[in-house]
Order: sequence, then structure tokens, then C-alpha cells
Amino acid sequence: MSELLNNGEVKKEKLKEMLKKLQEGEDELRLKEEFKDLLRSISPLEIPLIEQELVKEGISPREIARMCDIHVEIFRESVKGAEKEIRELPEGHPLRTLYEENVEIMKDAEILNLYASSLMNLNGKERENVLQTLKGIARGLKAIGYTHYNREEMIDFPYLERRGLNAVPAVLWRKHDEIRVEMNKLLREIEKKNYEEIVKISQDLASRLIDMVFRENNILYPTLKVLLSEGEFKAIRMLDDEIGYYKVKPSNAWNPETRAIMPYEVREELGAEQLMNLPQHLIEEMKERMGGIQSLKADKKELVREGDIELENGYMLPEEISAMLATMPVDVTFIDAEDRVRFFSGGERIFTRTKSILGRPVQLCHPPKSVHIVNKILQAFKSGERDKAEFWIDMGGRKILIQYFAVRNKKGEYLGALEFTQDITDIRKIEGEKRLLDWS
Repeated sequence: MSELLNNGEVKKEKLKEMLKKLQEGEDELRLKEEFKDLLRSISPLEIPLIEQELVKEGISPREIARMCDIHVEIFRESVKGAEKEIRELPEGHPLRTLYEENVEIMKDAEILNLYASSLMNLNGKERENVLQTLKGIARGLKAIGYTHYNREEMIDFPYLERRGLNAVPAVLWRKHDEIRVEMNKLLREIEKKNYEEIVKISQDLASRLIDMVFRENNILYPTLKVLLSEGEFKAIRMLDDEIGYYKVKPSNAWNPETRAIMPYEVREELGAEQLMNLPQHLIEEMKERMGGIQSLKADKKELVREGDIELENGYMLPEEISAMLATMPVDVTFIDAEDRVRFFSGGERIFTRTKSILGRPVQLCHPPKSVHIVNKILQAFKSGERDKAEFWIDMGGRKILIQYFAVRNKKGEYLGALEFTQDITDIRKIEGEKRLLDWS
């Protein structure tokens, strides 16, 4: 029988047989065992094509969607090592979370393809219902971009880049963005009810999502597993929560006692043993794009320099801090918890400030007629009743926005107030989008 499973028609007929038995209420575990040769023979890249054929033959997407859990088994059987990796990695480990998210992504790609493929065979209310379902699916898929992909781009890729592995992150990031573009295109076409385009884009998007699952499971994740230490994975686990997850809530059970290691602390060269254990897919990618692993050059640049001030989220020289604040297109003034002026930004200002106001009670920096307003704002900030106050005025033909923000520490304790003044005249005129640099 195994040689017959090279035939697409045989695969399709066997899937129909499995679907019929599923409809008749047979046990899923027994079906998976009965059809395991079929499941192992189907590449996930074939799944959308087979599903499209089944839809054309009159099987409703709702019926086929009932096989989604079994389709996940196809995915697990087809992606070498994925199921094994999920089982071997402890719950809460960031790599396990990525693998588990890919299971969900694979399932949702299949569902998208199923519903889109049925559109052209439907009419009236049934088509409208499927269209609304597709709209919900498409909106949900966008979360992949700002959770799963964003975590890889912002948290995982830096660990590879520090070791000189720049090519693979660059390729994956570009493909992530292509998928994001397709997601937005799909939503636009759904709004237009352009059915042919909806089907075309959905099928393309499903294929792209499936392809990305393979690239991640066969290249990115095995590479991270080989190269990263437990301390680096601990840092990733800590940072992952700041971005969020796609349909997976990782356990907090995995919390090794080792110190968390950030990417900028990595200075090691790749060792011979690590190179030997890198996935073959990565070696081939490096040969194609960079001439081979031997061309790798680790990034050993030290983050902290002499004279740097350690801030909560970085390190900067005093000169850089002053120049940065002076360059911002806003006026910034900080008043401490005792209502005294501690700082104001330089550069071009909307309201004049001189160093003579430093240490001065902020009430004395305002006209007597408005002091009661200043005190009301500060009192509300200190009590915790309010965190923001804002005003806007016309001045010299320009619209000026003046905002006050309560500044608190992580415990919620009041540290002072920030005055933020901005000319928003030109901002108010902005319409549409500008995505390209227009320098001549």
C-alpha cells in the first residue's frame, strides 16, 4: 500500500475514507493508528491542495474542519523531530512554546484554506456566513505577526546575530513581513467582497504560513537549541512575556536557578562541536547566502562604555542623554516630588526656560492667576486620583499641545511630574500612509 500513497488520487480517496469514518463517530485515536501510513506520506505542503480538491467534490469545509486535530498529527509526523522536541523540552521552556505555537499556526492555516476554498461554490446567505468566518480568521491570524514572529525578531534573533549568524534571521524576518503584507491584503479584499482574490490570497497565505513553520522547526529552533545556554533561554523566557503569545499560555514551571544572559553579554565564537551539531538545513542556507559557516564573524562589541549611566533599559553617556532630549521635537520639563524643577530639555523650545528655574518651586514658575490649577493637578497626581492632564492652545498660528504626566516608580510611588509640550500643527494634517523614504 505504501507505494500507492505516492499517488495524489489515492491520498485523496484515503482522506475521504477517514473523513467518513470520523463523521460516523469512530474514535480519533483508532483512526490515527489505522491511517498512520497515510498521515506520514502526506507533506503538509500537500494538505491545502488535497483539501481544495475535496471541497470541489462537494465536501463542506465544516466537515473537513473536523479533521483539523488529525491534520495536526500529519504536521507532527511530517516535520522531523517536532513532536519529539515538544515532548523532550520542559513545560514553559521558550523553545517548547515556539513549537506549540507552530502547531496552532499550522491548524489555523488549514482552516483558512478550507473556508476560502469553499467560497466560489457557495451563494447567498451561506457565502456571507463563510465570508464573516473568514474575516474573523484573518483578523486572528494577524496576532501571529505581533506575538510569535515579533518574539523571534526582537528576542531570539539577537542571540544568533551576536554569533555572526545574520543571514538566517534576515531571511526569516523578510518572509515574516511578506506574510504580514498578505494578511493585510486579505482583510482588504474581504471588505471589498472580491471573492476570487480572497480565495487566491488565502491559499497563498496558508502556503506561506506552512512554509514558515517548516523553516522555523527545521532551521531556527534546532539552531537555537544547539547554540544557546540555559541562561540565555532563561532571559528569553523572561522577555517573551513582554510581547505575548499566539494561542499558547506557557507554564511558569521552568525557571532554572542560573543567571539570565542577555544577547549583548554573548561574546563567544562558535566551537567545533557546536558547528558539527548545527542542522543541515542551516549549513545549506549559509553556503547559499554567505559562502559557508567559516565566514561567520561573532559580534564582540561591549555594550557598557566608560562613563555610561545605567538606566532601566539601557546605558547612555550624559552627553548622549542631553543631546537626545534636546533633539526631540518636544519640550520636556521634570518637576520632582517636592514640586521643584529638576530638569528641562535644551534645543529649540516653545516656552522659554533658563537654568535660573532649576530648584525653583514650580508654582513660582507660573503666573499667580494659574497657580491654583497647577496645585490641583499636582495634588491629584500625588493622591493617585489622576495620572494625566492636558491642554491645547493656539499660539502664533500654531496648535500647541501641553500635557502633564504623573511619574511613578514600579511600586506606584509618586516621583514627580513631567510637562510635555508639542507643536502638533503639522501632525494634525497627516493623512494616509508614508512608507517610503522620499529623499532626493
